[in-house]
Amino acid sequence: MYGLVTAPEIDRKGLAWFNTPDPLSLKSLRGRIVILDFWTYCCINCVQVLPTLRQIEEAFPHQVAVIGVHSPKFAAERCPEAVEHAVRRYGIRHPVVHDPYMTLWDEYAVRAWPTLVLICPNGKVIGQLSGEPDPALMIQGLSDLIDTLGGVSPRMPVDMPLSVPSAAGGGPLRFPGKVKPLAGAEGRWAVADGGNHQVLVCESDGRVLSRYGAGLPGTDDGQAEHAAFASPQGLACTEDAIFVADTGNHLVRRIDLCSGAVTTVAGLRFRGLPVSMRQSAAETALASPWDLEITPDGRTLFIANAGTHQILAMDTVAGTVEPLAGTGGENIHDGPATSALLAQPSGLALAPDASALYFADSETSAVRKVILDGWRLGQTARVETLVGRGLFDFGHDDGPMTAARMQHPLGVAVMPDGRVAVADSYNHAIRLIDEAAGTVETLKTGRLHCTGAACRRPLWEPAGLWPTPKGRLLVSDTNNHRIVEVDPATRRMRSWLG
Repeated sequence: MYGLVTAPEIDRKGLAWFNTPDPLSLKSLRGRIVILDFWTYCCINCVQVLPTLRQIEEAFPHQVAVIGVHSPKFAAERCPEAVEHAVRRYGIRHPVVHDPYMTLWDEYAVRAWPTLVLICPNGKVIGQLSGEPDPALMIQGLSDLIDTLGGVSPRMPVDMPLSVPSAAGGGPLRFPGKVKPLAGAEGRWAVADGGNHQVLVCESDGRVLSRYGAGLPGTDDGQAEHAAFASPQGLACTEDAIFVADTGNHLVRRIDLCSGAVTTVAGLRFRGLPVSMRQSAAETALASPWDLEITPDGRTLFIANAGTHQILAMDTVAGTVEPLAGTGGENIHDGPATSALLAQPSGLALAPDASALYFADSETSAVRKVILDGWRLGQTARVETLVGRGLFDFGHDDGPMTAARMQHPLGVAVMPDGRVAVADSYNHAIRLIDEAAGTVETLKTGRLHCTGAACRRPLWEPAGLWPTPKGRLLVSDTNNHRIVEVDPATRRMRSWLG
């Protein structure tokens, strides 16, 4: 039953730890089953494992110790402060050790994100599982293992040494996601307040008019103050409704702006598999929908289904959903949309004439588009890449589109002049793509003139952006818990909300 290989120790000198007052060692955890979760915070599959780990922690609080081992893919993820923000953003409550140069990853011979390593109470490695486990099978397997080992070891400590900071924030926003204008309501905006599990409606001056959601994670429909979301990230607005990418719940919700009622229009509240055909939206399991866009007539709602690396198209009248782009495989491959390969699409923007749907393809550090000219529901579109090459090609380079590099962009928007603005999240930058000229440039945020003391902080992992009617940009500055307004022409920036 027991493994033969002694697990390499994890309390290495110089590594940062979160959610625990002191570094933990496997020696100190003898008597417990230990699960090492090798993850990186950019990875949607890693994020989708977290609820399973939470279930394990709650089911076996004294028998099993879950330890996150953060093993970064992107250069920006090596920053300990960024990892700490990710731990708070995803509500992780188990201890996490940050391994910026992947020493533990190599010693445990890990090859993919996410990977779970199982260690028996005697400190021997018993097995390794790559990918997302089935929650029910994982719980049952651990229960059987505990029974086989004779239940709780007499050496097993009663409590894990934890030190988890409060989730409360000091301002009106906490880790905001996308910001989108309300159609037909000039000067009003919707904000996905992910960390507070709410959706806000704001005036053009940033004043909050209304909040939807009780402020605690949940799935309840109902009136604004009683409904519940879980880490909503994306939005799309019509004149009478706000559609919400309720990411943590794997749902798409609809807020009726007249009555204030929240209803569920797509999803089954659990992580789904790739969508391969047209089917009822209410009977389709989604996977971490991250952003939404909607056609001017309100008929077609596009869903960035990040967890299956697809973009879906929902017929809001018929109540059906079908694949628009992506097979479910993760990579970068253009061509007919239903056979193209995407990698965690996380931001959507429809061209003003609805001829193309731009998307931030985060894991390939790419900006791509689905060509919709002449497309209708039930037909096949095409995918083209503007910037980006592969899953491990990233950087911060301007110049020709073919040579430019980004780092895990999360948001896109089309400017009034036709350029595509990009929230280049891990470069903490706003990028501008000029398709006509074939170039990419960085809006030099370090040279922006700020008004207000809070605005002097540089951007930190912006997740979304959208142009105002005057050609400025509202930018969701996620790790700074604020929305800022940027004027690309004058390079001035001011605090808008937060």
